[in-house]
Amino acid sequence: MGQRIHFVADPQGWCCMGLIIFVWLYNTIFIPKVILFPHYEEGNISVVAVLCYYFCSLFCIASLFRVSVADPGKLPENPKIPITELEHWELCNKCNMMRPKRSHHCSRCGHCVRRMDHHCPWINNCVGEDNHWLFLQLCFYTQIFSSYTLILDFCHYYYFLPLKKENW
Repeated sequence: MGQRIHFVADPQGWCCMGLIIFVWLYNTIFIPKVILFPHYEEGNISVVAVLCYYFCSLFCIASLFRVSVADPGKLPENPKIPITELEHWELCNKCNMMRPKRSHHCSRCGHCVRRMDHHCPWINNCVGEDNHWLFLQLCFYTQIFSSYTLILDFCHYYYFLPLKKENW
């Protein structure tokens, strides 16, 4: 994977990232306040469930920041092409640079990316050869965090609230 930091100046991407961070903050502050902490004090939820929720939240936001600043595989300005591989390279008609055959030009970022999958506005970055694995990690951690939140919501409305009504 590339070690270079990559930053895209795209206002639409900044809005999407801001929305994601808002939803993450809402879930990280509101769900524990409404569901986890009251039921932990009642003894319905263990401290392990609370810690797991915060670990899932931390992994989710950390993977978001990692994939949003990771270099997707941006091609250098003057690539050194070996003579034996010259037939596997082509000229980009948008930026007039030589690029490998499976590379694509991103109109948002303004450069060619090796094995580009797509430009994702939610991470404000391209998904390419060097950050594809980080993007899959983000999708995985987001799925785990969302599923855990939905399970807690389900338990709150269909298990814990009827339990309180019966105790009254």
